[in-house]
Amino acid sequence: MPKAKTNSSAKKRFSVTGSGKIKRKHAFKNHILTKKTKKQKRNLSHDGLVNERDENNIKLLLRIKK
Repeated sequence: MPKAKTNSSAKKRFSVTGSGKIKRKHAFKNHILTKKTKKQKRNLSHDGLVNERDENNIKLLLRIKK
C-alpha cells in the first residue's frame, strides 16, 4: 500500500507547537489594508491557535497522530 501523503496546502498554512496545539495565521491581512485601522492590522499580524473542534480535521490533513 502506498504511503499516506501530507496535504501540501495545509503543510504551508499550519504548524504544530511544542504542546501539540496547531498554530495558524489570521486571514484578511493580504491586501486592501488602507481601510483597516492600525489596531486591526496589528491584531491580525499575531499568530492564533486553531479551535479545538477543528484540530482533528487539520491533524488528519497533516497526518499527525492524535
